[in-house]
Amino acid sequence: MTSFKLAAVAATAALAIGTAAQAQDAPSVSFNVGVASDYMFRGYSQTDSKPQVYGGADLGIGIFYAGTWLSNVDFGDSTSMEYDLYAGFKPTLGPVALDIGIFRYGYTNQEDGANLDYWEGKLGASVAAGKGTVGAAVFHTTDNFGQTGQATYVELNGSMPVSEKFSVSGAVGHQALDGTGDYETWNLGLGYAINDTFGLDVRYWDTNVKKADDPLKLTSGRIVVGLKSAF
Repeated sequence: MTSFKLAAVAATAALAIGTAAQAQDAPSVSFNVGVASDYMFRGYSQTDSKPQVYGGADLGIGIFYAGTWLSNVDFGDSTSMEYDLYAGFKPTLGPVALDIGIFRYGYTNQEDGANLDYWEGKLGASVAAGKGTVGAAVFHTTDNFGQTGQATYVELNGSMPVSEKFSVSGAVGHQALDGTGDYETWNLGLGYAINDTFGLDVRYWDTNVKKADDPLKLTSGRIVVGLKSAF
């Protein structure tokens, strides 16, 4: 119930912060679709090192947001699609931009008894650093993917424009799991804004997961190329 309690506390606190913004800001809706050579999530391929096709929609009202996102997955079984639902709010505290939210990860065509779905809470913060931003985030779930117990992911991230069209971004994260299996992951990428709608991303992903613990090489170092459209 930790994730639900986090969401309840966040929503209550946001009432005082966001009432004025709600009254002044009209709802905004945006969409995104994209393709990538792989679907990487915290250093693990979710598509068995094969291409990804995804799409999503977001609703914003002042500092509040909600959305959904879909992608193909391949876990070597009948599971075929991931669908995410999320909501939260983004207040500011002086120079710090906060992001407090809750996520629901769901999967279609699961094998009988698999029960891969789970909830996760997020607390993130970022600040301006010159022309770019640096940030940190903590994600926590009381029952991780496949009912494997509690898990906490901590990440440091940053981004910086290098020209009108190009930007660099990266992140370093630590995934803590119940029992054994903790690991570190990192990524570094170059983004290119083709125009106001389309963007290209070329990113290197890697982890410190031992080869003996990953016979399918789902965490081995790789370059992922993605094309995204946001409108």
